[in-house]
Amino acid sequence: MRQALVQIYCLCSLSLLLACSSEKKTKEQANPVLQEEQPGESGNGYAELISSIVQIETFDNGRFLESENAFFIDSDLLACRLQPVVNATSARVIPWDEAKSYQVTGFFAVDRINDLVLLQVEGVNKKGIRLHGGSVAPETKTVYLTKPQGQTLPLHNGKVVCHGTVKGSKRYQLTNLFRSQSYGTPVFITPDQCIGIGYSEIVDYENQNFAIPSDLISDLLKKKRSRPEPLQNLKSSDDQATSAANSKIKGLLIETDMGNMRIRLFNQTPEYRDNFISLVKENYYDSLLIHRVIKGFGIQSGAADTRYATKDDVVGWKGPGYTLPAHIVPNFYHRRGMIGSPRKPDRENSKRRSDGSQYYIVTGRTYTDTELNEIEKENNYRFSPEQRQVYKTTGGAPHLDGTYTIFGEVTEGMAVADKINQVETDTEYRPLKDIRVKKVTILR
Repeated sequence: MRQALVQIYCLCSLSLLLACSSEKKTKEQANPVLQEEQPGESGNGYAELISSIVQIETFDNGRFLESENAFFIDSDLLACRLQPVVNATSARVIPWDEAKSYQVTGFFAVDRINDLVLLQVEGVNKKGIRLHGGSVAPETKTVYLTKPQGQTLPLHNGKVVCHGTVKGSKRYQLTNLFRSQSYGTPVFITPDQCIGIGYSEIVDYENQNFAIPSDLISDLLKKKRSRPEPLQNLKSSDDQATSAANSKIKGLLIETDMGNMRIRLFNQTPEYRDNFISLVKENYYDSLLIHRVIKGFGIQSGAADTRYATKDDVVGWKGPGYTLPAHIVPNFYHRRGMIGSPRKPDRENSKRRSDGSQYYIVTGRTYTDTELNEIEKENNYRFSPEQRQVYKTTGGAPHLDGTYTIFGEVTEGMAVADKINQVETDTEYRPLKDIRVKKVTILR
């Protein structure tokens, strides 16, 4: 039932995907105004921004992937959409005012939920484009540039429709029209005020035009690392050195609105351990809802569409953009306190790949021998004497054994999980009162 509702939601409900007004396309959308400015003349100041905007080209071990625009927000620091970079092992940029290309040396910060990454570029010293602080009101006029054509600079006018949530991410909806070759371009309200990164996307069967807000770029800038990481770490952080360091981490602390839980991740499932720790380092889990609570089973969090979710939103369908291969360790079973990875049902997911970010904590219940016998028969699975004893005394979720990946356990704070497990929920198991994971931190 839940899966069907989620599918219907993903395909049909613009009102849930976009927390904005349902305005129809305006004449301005159908006929964007094209202005021209002579570079070098005073004009309205946009010509001075040309050197700060680049074309970025990404590669996977030499194989070309994608190309779009990006722009400098500091001398060698580039703001870019994550999408064209996430599978890259290398990238280069070509400033609009040069024929020369420059190498991207790595990334300083990433926000997967809002599709943002900050990149370091080698050998440049550009003027950063100024980011607008705060939000912009509807009807505010907007402008984006396309690459100069000879001695002219095309300016494309539009306006802000609204500021809301689109597929779990904060966005401006605009009347500007973005084609693929203009994705990633900065959007302005004045030459010295950039309000975000422009692109378009199909929403509710219709091409919509958006900007990733500049305040999200500013927030990401505050989380900037002291040193850049290799681009390939956006795709995977399972290099030997990182994995070895992760194996020595003592645990992690999950801080929620209802108390804290301490967990440890199993070294027997290194890809899940490394993925979880990588997302923690990116602050991915911070401010996400505990969006699913099932009494007698457990609690679930980690869905990317819950950070900005409103009361009426259907949530729990968005991950980080990838899944993980199943890794079912035979001696792990779903006793109380275990942490596992949810996934789509077998009929849609024959290889049982797990969601890339979501996790559940088993609170469980106790079972009788008769119930365990029925589960064995239904799932074609045999419980060990130890499992039977645990499920009859301590409790757990035996119906998941052998089919879902377990990658950690709660070591302190199960009383918090139990407390959360008792809250009132709606028919989709979402708590009636929001409960958030405030922060997840690594315990060295």
